[in-house]
Amino acid sequence: MDTDVIVVGAGPTGLMLACELALAGVRTRILERRTEPQRDSRALSLHPRSVELMDQRGLLDRFLPLGRTVPGWHFAGLRTQLDFSTLDSRHGYTLFLAQARTEAILEQRAHELGVEISRGHETLGVRQDGDGAEVEVRGPGGGTETVRGLYTVGCDGGRSVVRHAAGIDFPGTDETLTGVLGDFKVVCPQPGALDAARARGVIVAPLEGGLTRFVYLDPERMRVPAREPVTLEEFRTSLTRITGSDFGVAEPRWLSRFGNATRLAESYRSGRVLLAGDAAHIHFPAAGQGLNTGLQDAVNLGWKLAAVVGGWAPPGLLDSYDGERRPVGRSVTENTEVQTLLAELTLVAQYQRPAAALRKLFDQLLTMAEVNRRLADQVSALGTRYPPPDPGTDPLVGRRMPDVGLTAAGTGATRVYELLARGRFVLLTLSGAPTPREAVAAGWESRVTALAVDRHDEHAELDGVTEVLVRPDGHVAWATRTPDDGARGDERARALAAWAGTPS
Repeated sequence: MDTDVIVVGAGPTGLMLACELALAGVRTRILERRTEPQRDSRALSLHPRSVELMDQRGLLDRFLPLGRTVPGWHFAGLRTQLDFSTLDSRHGYTLFLAQARTEAILEQRAHELGVEISRGHETLGVRQDGDGAEVEVRGPGGGTETVRGLYTVGCDGGRSVVRHAAGIDFPGTDETLTGVLGDFKVVCPQPGALDAARARGVIVAPLEGGLTRFVYLDPERMRVPAREPVTLEEFRTSLTRITGSDFGVAEPRWLSRFGNATRLAESYRSGRVLLAGDAAHIHFPAAGQGLNTGLQDAVNLGWKLAAVVGGWAPPGLLDSYDGERRPVGRSVTENTEVQTLLAELTLVAQYQRPAAALRKLFDQLLTMAEVNRRLADQVSALGTRYPPPDPGTDPLVGRRMPDVGLTAAGTGATRVYELLARGRFVLLTLSGAPTPREAVAAGWESRVTALAVDRHDEHAELDGVTEVLVRPDGHVAWATRTPDDGARGDERARALAAWAGTPS
């Protein structure tokens, strides 16, 4: 084998997946068609759960100084924003950070972990057999070669060559609406004009390097196919039509048209070929969920695929990637369709009055704390809960583990997320009694960190929990409230075998 896992695509999803695999000791190679990193950034945000994932891997200090934290976020462009600051997280905010910066940080981390990144390598096709998957590649010089690995993961976007080659259907809806974005070096607005533009539904955002981004839907141009290039003249004309001013925009760095085609892969896995990110799901960029969903795909898949490559994965573990992440993909595509419809109806003349009333109703609903929190949980992905394997399991199972403060004997103060930096399982005894070392030393010590801890953060959902097993992606694999260590020993052993595999 040339490598263990071939990742096609060096966007945020592919880079994050490669880092996760390499952290677990998996030989990983990324094949990327572009010869240089992407300069322009379609996405501009890391939502709370993605920020938590960077915290879990000890990378947050690389991201925070480069971005700007924003406690609220929009839903369908409504006036009342989603309040992330009230959510149960140390990171109740969106980190406003250009996608190019995110990719640069992850690429640096991938190099540190020994990932091979081959730029200028275009994937032409993928074949698989019972022993592996091979990728046919055209290199920078025009010649072709075949790269073989145990598994191949397509992180190569909505037009994924990997998905097509694997024969995975991509059902959904075609594009019916398009928006436009532009990044400009020169903007000369009158005082207060940009706020007036925002009030008319135009997104205006300052970018690094002195650039300003405008994003809009023009009622007279929203049926133009996304493949049609955007001109500066069109951009100025549309801005003037929508807002009454073109704001003196000049020297565009990037002009782009994007559509609302919405599709979800029929499966995220076909044998030794898997999909993640935009290769598995595409949608209108409402509320900035696409990049974040891809990062979360990568962290869910990484440790599972590493377990299979390492030979210790319990039965069905790799299949649980599709079982856990595909419903999340469906939820994201559905809520972006709702947001897009709310925006579109406002622009269609015959629907403007009822659409305005509908938006007003939604806006009023968002002022209700329970409604706001429910949508904030969904968009932030903090509310993601994976289905428990058994119906009678503890309510914590499948949820993300709270980042509670802990005191562990011999190690002092720490946090749950600090214990996840190595990408291992974490077994915590919360009752104060020592965790039996033999529970881990009997063959799981290379996969599980076991600690007896005292917690000093208030989290009611942990009250009564005596022991908890946290997965490498930060979700709870198993929890028990059994007080007697002897009685819960069998429970623990079953949980470890079910998730961390047969002891070596």
